[in-house]
Amino acid sequence: MGAKAGILAYASGSVVEVLRSRPTEAGSEAAESVLRTLHPDWSVSNEGVSPLVSDLGEAVYPPEDTAYVSSFPGLEIVCDQRLMLDYPSRLPQRLLEAANGRAVILHAMHSVVDWLAFAIWIDGELVRSLSVSPDGGIQENIGEPLSFEAPFWGGEPPAERTPGWPNQDPYPLPFHPLELGEETLRSLFGFVLEGIPDPEDVDASEFLAHGFRLLDPDGPTPEQRQAERDALIAQMGPPRFFRMQPDGSMLEVDLP
Repeated sequence: MGAKAGILAYASGSVVEVLRSRPTEAGSEAAESVLRTLHPDWSVSNEGVSPLVSDLGEAVYPPEDTAYVSSFPGLEIVCDQRLMLDYPSRLPQRLLEAANGRAVILHAMHSVVDWLAFAIWIDGELVRSLSVSPDGGIQENIGEPLSFEAPFWGGEPPAERTPGWPNQDPYPLPFHPLELGEETLRSLFGFVLEGIPDPEDVDASEFLAHGFRLLDPDGPTPEQRQAERDALIAQMGPPRFFRMQPDGSMLEVDLP
């Protein structure tokens, strides 16, 4: 699985039902207004954004300093890497206050580290938050598990290591976070990013999302982040390469 996402929704009702009704997206000006409401002191522009318009399924993991927004009657969806919080309950208060009585739903996952996080606020109260990965374990687990979580906590489907990879220790969780992440996305938003969609699933590619350059005046600049990455890369050892074998296992190889 290779899914990555950082999604925040404000909904007057069920996100799934709104999207199943195939609502008309409100357009770029409405999308920009959403961002300016959420981040009144930040810089919002179209400069350097490509594409300016994407489909929602492709917009869920924008580049750094970029946000994509879909605005519908009764529903606003914001996609931004900065929403990928290890502790979802720590979502900035201003983003919660912007709900004005609507439900707030956060969903984030990253395939590189098998990480999932999601949270739900109703009437301003956090009712469920989960953040989990095989390396970090259960970082946050607040509220009662939702009905769609039950099979996963029961070990169905079981999480298994990829054959041939160096680490073949038992998987440290009863489920694979990305598999739960897809089911969470389906249950809360009505669509999935990977795997075979159900007949009832929403086709996220049918909805538009508008892109904006979004800069935090108090955050690190793109240049500062790049310098940090370069310093980390300089400390890393040489890369290792693997090749998939006919039986599906992975074999480490030396490249010429």
